[in-house]
Amino acid sequence: MHYAISSTWGPTDPTRASLPFIFAASALQAGDTVLIMLFHDAVGVAVQGAHERIIPVGPPPRFTEVFAHPAARVLVCKPCAEVRGVRPDMLVGRCTMGGMNDFHQEAARPDCKVVAF
Repeated sequence: MHYAISSTWGPTDPTRASLPFIFAASALQAGDTVLIMLFHDAVGVAVQGAHERIIPVGPPPRFTEVFAHPAARVLVCKPCAEVRGVRPDMLVGRCTMGGMNDFHQEAARPDCKVVAF
């Protein structure tokens, strides 16, 4: 199974910011593939050094696990990032910038389920 996950929650709400990554880590653990698309405030999660400082209340953070996993892809909304002054060179290792067309392409896959946070 493939999951296309969208999120708009970022560092301003650490627990909500962590939920898509917890779901993604569970899917990866089950052998699935994931794409997380970060919109709005969520783009801040992908800035180098930011996710280490985001501590959710309750669940354990699983950002690093997802960022490093070869079956996970993390896209940062380019217009959302640009308006916040986030450049591609500021992103965590394997994160890339993309747009709604990229998210749609993933969501349109026949084996895909879309999850929104």
